Amino acid sequence: MVFWSPTQKPQALVGCVRTHTLETILRNIWDGIVTSAPLDQANLVLGVLGVWLMIKRTLWAFPVGLLAVTVQGVLFWRSRFPADATLQIFFLGALAWGWWHWVHDRGAAPELPVTKLTWSGRIVTVVAAAGATCLWALTIGPWTGAVMPWRDAFIAAFSVAAQFLQARKNLENWPVWVAVNVVAIASYWRADLAYTAFLYAIYLVLALVGWREWRLAMAKMNGLSERMANAARQGTSAPTSGT
Repeated sequence: MVFWSPTQKPQALVGCVRTHTLETILRNIWDGIVTSAPLDQANLVLGVLGVWLMIKRTLWAFPVGLLAVTVQGVLFWRSRFPADATLQIFFLGALAWGWWHWVHDRGAAPELPVTKLTWSGRIVTVVAAAGATCLWALTIGPWTGAVMPWRDAFIAAFSVAAQFLQARKNLENWPVWVAVNVVAIASYWRADLAYTAFLYAIYLVLALVGWREWRLAMAKMNGLSERMANAARQGTSAPTSGT
């Protein structure tokens, strides 16, 4: 999910940050907040709320995420970014499938457990996302006249990978989101778009929190499973030792 608000012009977003003083940066961030269109503000609120609910591993993350992606798609379509608008269709499908997967495949458990990819799975994910980055930058980038085609391509491709891993409830989705946000922050900061960099900084913090929370949840689930397995083994072996 790409979080830039496409209806805002760079000047409306932040002005030009030529002198990177703290006062100037804060003023530009504030200007970006107060000059945002209502739909842009709704997009930001829904995006942050959706990520926070995902951190908490609640199913409410999916309807909120679906609404956020829909708003994002409308913003891109209105601003005549067809490639980015089309990309939101994938996010809609991934969120819908993830919702079904989290409910259907949890069985009798209260929730679907957090899992980790194998090393081969991690390699395949990175290689596939890197290949998609090159394809996007060399084809869609020139077609859309992108100013930063490789940045756009990296964010799009690795966001798709992260969303897919998140739908599968793989822990690795969070480090991928971290990478996406770091690249976005650096790119927008160099382009003097402090407000947009600020938005991605919010998502970077959320991704780091999500990475920690899901790792702790996975360790807790694994510990509980191990204790249940030990209890089951002790229960089955007790009658045998008494004969």
